[in-house]
Amino acid sequence: MYIPKANEETRTPVLHELIRSQPFASLVTFGGSGLFASHVPMILETQGIPDDQAAPLGVLKCHVSRANTQWKDFAPDVEALAIFSGAQHYISPSWYEEKHATGKVVPTWNYVAVHAYGSLRVLDDADWLRAHVESLTTIHEAASPEPWAVSDAPADYIASIIKGIVGLEMRITRLEGKWKLSQNRSEEDRRGVVEGLDALGTASGDEMKRLVVDTLDGCRSDSSSL
Repeated sequence: MYIPKANEETRTPVLHELIRSQPFASLVTFGGSGLFASHVPMILETQGIPDDQAAPLGVLKCHVSRANTQWKDFAPDVEALAIFSGAQHYISPSWYEEKHATGKVVPTWNYVAVHAYGSLRVLDDADWLRAHVESLTTIHEAASPEPWAVSDAPADYIASIIKGIVGLEMRITRLEGKWKLSQNRSEEDRRGVVEGLDALGTASGDEMKRLVVDTLDGCRSDSSSL
């Protein structure tokens, strides 16, 4: 990923927070049929990793349909890539102070993204898959007033579902973070961006506004609003 120095985010806890808050990833691999991408929810694990599988940047876990050929057709010696996207928004040049001064402005798009790289391992084991599906469900049902659990469904039905999926595990060997938040603009222009986003009164505008405000404070957000 192209990352100008002003947009680079290297703090592992911040990158991990975006992965956890925006877990729906694009998993890209290279194999005999060329590039292949699947769009899957992922779980990031940083604790309880066996010593013989040391992964200081964490491990990503997901599953795909057994009918999805990606789990069979990828080159194990080529890094896989998982892309996580956070806040993003169109930025109008009409918001810049520079527009009134010189008119030398153009539109752009602000966004936050993390790229995770690593080697993939296939897990075709019913116990692993059951534990993974339970973890995934527990995480995403947590906010429900009546959380659904895997055990709520008939055991034979769950067993048949598990037979239809395959697990994938990625040891993260490299993380890249890009926080493109108008840092290349003057403080006056960034304040104009904040005002312009605020005037929209939208959830996506407010989300981006908070991140741009952080650049005015000389820091970037460690919060979940990424």
